Amino acid sequence: MRAEIITIGDELLIGQVVDTNSAWMAERLNEIGIELYQITSVHDQREQIIKALDEAFGRADIVLTTGGLGPTNDDITKHVLCEYFGTHLIEDERVRAHIYDLYRERPDVLNKLTATQWLVPESAEILENRVGSAPLMIFHHSKQILASMPGVPYEMKIAMEEQILPYIGRQTASIIHKTLQVSGIPESALAILLEQYEASMPAALHLAYLPKDGIIRLRLSCYGEMRETEVNKWFEDLKTLVADYLIADTDEPLEVILGKILTAKGQTIATAESCTGGKLASLLSKHPGSSAFYYGSIISYDNSVKEHLLDVPVEMIKTHGVVSEEVVRRMAETVRKQLNTDLSIATSGIAGPSGGSEKKPVGTVWIAWATPAGTTAECFHLGKLREQVTDRACMKALLKMIQLCRR
Repeated sequence: MRAEIITIGDELLIGQVVDTNSAWMAERLNEIGIELYQITSVHDQREQIIKALDEAFGRADIVLTTGGLGPTNDDITKHVLCEYFGTHLIEDERVRAHIYDLYRERPDVLNKLTATQWLVPESAEILENRVGSAPLMIFHHSKQILASMPGVPYEMKIAMEEQILPYIGRQTASIIHKTLQVSGIPESALAILLEQYEASMPAALHLAYLPKDGIIRLRLSCYGEMRETEVNKWFEDLKTLVADYLIADTDEPLEVILGKILTAKGQTIATAESCTGGKLASLLSKHPGSSAFYYGSIISYDNSVKEHLLDVPVEMIKTHGVVSEEVVRRMAETVRKQLNTDLSIATSGIAGPSGGSEKKPVGTVWIAWATPAGTTAECFHLGKLREQVTDRACMKALLKMIQLCRR
């Protein structure tokens, strides 16, 4: 099944706004096994929008549009869609009630322009936009569908998560996806390991390799008439083949996997971060239920914080440097003691672009893990780009802790 994205708005084509929506949407579509064929950006112009729709429907089963749904005169998407699908606008009482509730504390926002938001295309299915005034619209085009969403990123993401992806899922109920995650083996070696398995798979099954930050996600998808029990058998066979490298048999983030392990064991964890600057703490605390296992962090970006809050001796820093095994071990052990947790993780590194040396180039990161069984530390070289280094450091930190907790 193929999808296309059409982003609508002059601001995207003059560089005033960067299109982050499409990359996020592409990732989510890929996760449910829908191939993204093309992304198109067009001006707020009738002719361009219609041309883009014609071309998209010539290639895709699902068309997703973002932008142009506001109440101002330059937001024309709703009107063009009415024209394209041969329908007209009518008042929707549910949308009206939602907008009045949304702006209950801001009555000044309710004016004649806001009132245009509860006018919706008669032939469209209207889905609730929980956090905004522009309704989500679903149009049917023969056997194809179009979903129209706002362009504001946080509105679009909530719309996709809560409404559009579940809707698409119902339309593609015959598709089955099962994912497991492995680590510790190169992608090429993994492909060789699974060569015979893939060769024997029935035509209805497809195996995708999705590597990122040291983790390879293996997604087994069924696109034909095949019983789920049979798909499950193939999935269990796959798990057996990769058992030595298996991290999880679900498509959940590492921090969620770790959180479930810690919650089941009744264990707690804290972090001491230097180069990751709180990113690890953010991951561990972002999901519901994290207060059951995550206590907090000491973000020791400056050396003085390491010295005063994490008990790292000045002489240790002078002798070994802040990016060293000795320092991260001390950081991990101290934060575990200070926050009174069962486990802890500490990071210290050179994220760049400056600060590297011949012995410790940009991308060098030391990570330590303190557990009741003792403290271990490891040095990694994680690239040259700052965000890449910190993201990879967090993944390495979480992955190793998962492995330690399972021993």
